[in-house]
Amino acid sequence: MVPLIAGAQRAAVRNLPEHDHKAVHFGFSLGINTMDFKIRSSEYALENDIFAEVSNLSPGFNINVVSNFRMGNSFDLRILPGVSFGQRKIDYYTMDGQPLPGSGTADGPVARPRIFSSQELESSFLELPFLVKYKSTRINNYRVYLLSGVNFRYDLARNFNEDDEIYLSLNSFDTYLENGIGIDFYLPFFKFSTELKFAVGFFDALERNETSRPQFQNAIERVRSNMFIISFHFE
Repeated sequence: MVPLIAGAQRAAVRNLPEHDHKAVHFGFSLGINTMDFKIRSSEYALENDIFAEVSNLSPGFNINVVSNFRMGNSFDLRILPGVSFGQRKIDYYTMDGQPLPGSGTADGPVARPRIFSSQELESSFLELPFLVKYKSTRINNYRVYLLSGVNFRYDLARNFNEDDEIYLSLNSFDTYLENGIGIDFYLPFFKFSTELKFAVGFFDALERNETSRPQFQNAIERVRSNMFIISFHFE
């Protein structure tokens, strides 16, 4: 009976006990993202009853190289150059559709929104994130962490093409603020981490171009990019 109790109280075997004491270590990362826009309508949109919104979120993917620099027991600097791919679909709608069933105000029935145009904007980013990672105390073979920093992204896939009925174009460069949370799992031969990040672009993502249908650009005052990213790190 005594040996059983002693065995139950024995600490778990710690995998990779010296891993986090390395000044520098490397790895790679695979991820899934969804790209979104926060769209601010313009005065033109209100006057002409033309509104834009992202209708649905399509999954994309990320591939990054991990470079981790130890800054102390609790902090690391992480640089993750890589690429990310995704797309966003913007629907344009007006309120001149059929009335909604059972709706109405003193001014008359409420109209059903009618989509009259959709545009798909693809992005292929070169990205260079600089992130600071704050690590909790390690418990056996896992630890929780928080991270925050900036990511510089350059879009190689701007697809302004009126022949394909694409009347919007995105600026090539943007800077994102990124915040996230994750868990490190220490396995026998490598460290595996799962991570969730939210990224917000600093700048107006919409590029203004000469176009035969300017109403699509005129309906938007400002566009800011958002991204949700789930990453899997192998270090």
